[in-house]
Amino acid sequence: MEDIRIEGTPKTPTVNFIKAEGILEIKGRSIPENSIEFYKPLIDWIEDYARTPHNATNVNIQLEYFNTSSSKCILDLFKKLEAINNSITINWYYEEDDEDMLEAGEDYDAIINIPFKMIEIEEI
Repeated sequence: MEDIRIEGTPKTPTVNFIKAEGILEIKGRSIPENSIEFYKPLIDWIEDYARTPHNATNVNIQLEYFNTSSSKCILDLFKKLEAINNSITINWYYEEDDEDMLEAGEDYDAIINIPFKMIEIEEI
């Protein structure tokens, strides 16, 4: 199983999914032309990863902005992670004055049965 490393663009986030370390990172902006097309390989990767996950999985989400279609894809990604029966933590990073991003993380936390850590940071 190959790791996923995608360099971010003004419309798509940087992605680093590293199986050997149990680290899944998504950072930047997520406003791709076709969110389903962008996120499908990530969701497929998580399905493969779920078969033999690392003993602890850290998911780091540090988005400055995402559109509605990305939010649905991110929810689908989280739902795939729920199926993994190991220690998973979702670290949801948000800028100190960005209440919308904090609320988005809290909304996901209310829907998904995985522990979320809300982490306030200075500007990205």
